[in-house]
Order: sequence, then structure tokens, then C-alpha cells
Amino acid sequence: MSTADTGGGLPLNVRAALASVGTALFLLVLKTWASIATGSVAMLGSLADTGLDLAASLVLLFSVRYAAMPPDEDHRFGHGKAESLAALFQVALIAVSAALIAWRAVERLLKGAPVEQAESGIIVSVIAIIATFGLVAYQKSIIRRTGSVAIEADNLHYQSDLLLNLSVIAALVLDQYLGLGWTDPLFGVAIALWLGWNAFRGASRAIDQLMDKEWPEEKRLAFIEMAHRHEELKNLHDLRTRTSGNRDFAQFHVDMPAKMTVAESHDIIHRVEDDLRAHFPDVEVLIHIDPEGHVDEPDNPLVEEDQFKKLEGSE
Repeated sequence: MSTADTGGGLPLNVRAALASVGTALFLLVLKTWASIATGSVAMLGSLADTGLDLAASLVLLFSVRYAAMPPDEDHRFGHGKAESLAALFQVALIAVSAALIAWRAVERLLKGAPVEQAESGIIVSVIAIIATFGLVAYQKSIIRRTGSVAIEADNLHYQSDLLLNLSVIAALVLDQYLGLGWTDPLFGVAIALWLGWNAFRGASRAIDQLMDKEWPEEKRLAFIEMAHRHEELKNLHDLRTRTSGNRDFAQFHVDMPAKMTVAESHDIIHRVEDDLRAHFPDVEVLIHIDPEGHVDEPDNPLVEEDQFKKLEGSE
């Protein structure tokens, strides 16, 4: 998959990021007015979430463009980790916002204050649902064509926003029309908790990338199985994998006959790398050749464990 636009315009993932910025900006203006008009804590929480959406979308736009830059003299592995750094910035904003919303909701529970002009808040929330649904559908079409991890993460966040806007409508209806004044601040607390949970998940994913966490086991096994199809390769060991932005990296050692010439082994490895990249298009592969029978670190199973034998033993 490619993020490029064959028509000579903006890359598709950049278009999706711009659509995200435009939607968040439009909703921010609407919800600012609705929060002032209604005084609802739930609407305030929704406004804060939209403000974070705008900040996140701006950071997404920058990180998608920066992370897609090719490697240079100072960044030989590319710029993919810009997305993880941007995610940590977003997490900090979300955590602060969640704390402020929770404090405001508790204050409302203790002091009490009626919601006003609930109709305005409901109308704005319905508009937000329609706009967000349109953005989600557009992003999904871009994800299918590009496979962008950054846009996919943004898409999941906006899908959860659909539920958030529905909860705001429920809070306003219960408060103003059924007289349950305590429901609005309780929804505010729930929204704050939901934002905090998203902050935790976002931080975990960003830290995993920055710490070069290994791929999920299912993906590692699929990669090993693909390499195992090449009968010329023996004893695949010291497999190391990591992810940086929308790029994956994999390196490993394999045994080759000691008397094989450099040219012969190079041709084999080149074919293997081409095949692996064909099935894992966003993976940069580096293969190190060991003479058959060679042992680098006999007491280190992380290095010396034969992944092919491990695979065969699990079948």
C-alpha cells in the first residue's frame, strides 16, 4: 500500500489528516457556543474532547508528514517515531483535560446548578454526530487504500466520539426533561474517566514504539512462517523486530553452508528479502549470514534459539 496520490496532489494520508483538522475546528466552534448556552458539564466534557481532537489532529497532520520523510544523514532509520512523540503530547493534554472535567463535575454535584437551553446542546450534538460519521467513513476509505497506522488510530478515536456525543444527548435529556439534575455531572465524571482511559492506552502504545517493543506474537509467527518457506535458509535465530510510525523493522541471522561463495549466498538472501517485503510491504528486512554450525552466544537463548525448530515444534 502507498500513501501517495497518483494524481499529483496531496498524499492520501495527509488529506485524511486535513479532513480531521477541519472537522475538529468546525465542532469546536459549535460546542463552545453550546457549552456557554447550556452550562452542561457533559457538554463541557464533549467540548474539551473536541479541543483535544483539534490538537491531536494538528499533531497528526504534522507527524504524518514528518514521519513520511525519507531517511537522511541524521535519521538513517527514518522519522517514524515522530508519531509516538506526538502521541505522548496528546496524552498529556488528555490527562489534564480529564482532571479538569472531573473537578468541574464534582463541584456541580456539590453545589448544583440547572442545565439551560438543553435543545441547543442536543442540536449541536446531533450535528457533531453527523459530521463525525462523515469523517469516520472518509478515513476508512483512506485506510483501505493506504494502510496508514496513524490515520487508523485517529479513526478509532473519532468512532468513540460518536458514543461520547450520544452520551451528551442522554445527559441533557435526563437533566432538563426528566428533572434528574445529578445525571449531567455524573456523565461529566464518566467522560473524564473515559478520557483518562484513552490517555492510558495512548501512552502505552506510544511507549511501546519508543521502547522498540517486539511485534505481537501472531505477527512474528507469520513472518517466521514466510521465511521458513525458503528451504535454503537454516536455523533462523536472533530475530529482532520493532515498529516506528508506519514502518516495521525485522532483522535476523540464518545459517548458510560455510563453503558457499559470497555471491551465491547474497543472491539467495536477496531473493528472500524481496519475498518477505512482498508479503510484508512496510517492513525493512536485514538478514545476517552465519556459517553453518557457528554459535555467537551459546548461553543466550534470545540470540541462539532456532525459530524454525520452535515453529515446527508448535505445529
